[in-house]
Amino acid sequence: MRITVFGATGQVGSRVVAEALSRGHEVVAALRNPAGAATVPAAAEVRIGDAMNLDDVVSLSAGQDLVITATRPATGQEHELPEMTSVLLKVLAHNGVRLLAVGGASTLLVPGTDGVTLHETPGFPTELRSIAQACADQLALYRAETVADWTYLSPPALLEPGERTGTYQTGVDELLEGPDGESAISMEDFAVALLDEAERPAHRRARFTVAAA
Repeated sequence: MRITVFGATGQVGSRVVAEALSRGHEVVAALRNPAGAATVPAAAEVRIGDAMNLDDVVSLSAGQDLVITATRPATGQEHELPEMTSVLLKVLAHNGVRLLAVGGASTLLVPGTDGVTLHETPGFPTELRSIAQACADQLALYRAETVADWTYLSPPALLEPGERTGTYQTGVDELLEGPDGESAISMEDFAVALLDEAERPAHRRARFTVAAA
């Protein structure tokens, strides 16, 4: 497949690029800042563009089979997330290119709480409430979209660098826990799940979630 990755130098995005290349896909790494080009694997094509810019998204998605967005706004710029989502959905609804989005965990339902989401729990960190709300707004935009071919992947509560095991469990709207009772997955296995969905679509116009198996 020909895949464009926005946020290609981020912690998740860089692992998505690496995983896609390891599977033989043609990858365009879309960067806001040219300075990040040095960190992109040589096998990927580096192009400069911003997912907030409609013309850039048109150019960087043209002729591609799939766009993956793994961007995360800086602190204080959380409003950019739904704005960027609107641009991506508008363009990709028009040109028919599939979209896979790395979303947030905050909108997942906490098991045993009768419908309480993670960011509604009493202990949810105050400093994360702005990005949690932005993720909620982002997910609402996806769920309202009926033309673009989108999939939204929410991580578990903990998403950190780690080991690539190649295994994971999947769910839909409820926060998942692993055998150790922890809601977590490595960024490496998260990238595996994302590329598995890219290659074998099972959640068209839907949100799903993953966690360590």
